[in-house]
Amino acid sequence: MNLKRVAITGPESTGKSELTKQLAGYYQTLWVPEVAREYLVNLGRAYVFEDILAIAKEQLELENTIAEKAEKILFCDTDFLVTKIWSSYKYGKCDQWIEEKVKSHIYDLYLLCDIDLPWVEDPLREHPGKREELFGLYLNALQQLNVDFAIISGKSELRLKNAILAVEKTF
Repeated sequence: MNLKRVAITGPESTGKSELTKQLAGYYQTLWVPEVAREYLVNLGRAYVFEDILAIAKEQLELENTIAEKAEKILFCDTDFLVTKIWSSYKYGKCDQWIEEKVKSHIYDLYLLCDIDLPWVEDPLREHPGKREELFGLYLNALQQLNVDFAIISGKSELRLKNAILAVEKTF
């Protein structure tokens, strides 16, 4: 059986990391953590446009490394859509390599986390008042890509249950 890859995507503070871990636990499989957080914490300076490309490349490298060990399904805490929207929103542009990967590195399913969770303050988060606008950018991008996706809403166990239902429906 081919490995199925599921991208957990969406704006900041929508529970992507938690949902990724929960899904991997439920399906007893591996998951790919978000590279950006550790990268930015260890950077020692404010990030710049070029850092987003470096993050995207590290993310793909980590995903491919973990995918070699995974069976059946792999949950990925972030995807190229996150880096594209982040870069475009912050800098008004996106590196061509990321743009290409958004179109060529297609996941079997995208779970778009809804903005129905309360904002959690974090020094790495930048746009607490822009979640609705950013959610619209993700939704539009997924529709433009014409990929399988589901919007995942609900708090706590309901969010996980809705994600599991989306995974079961797709696979």
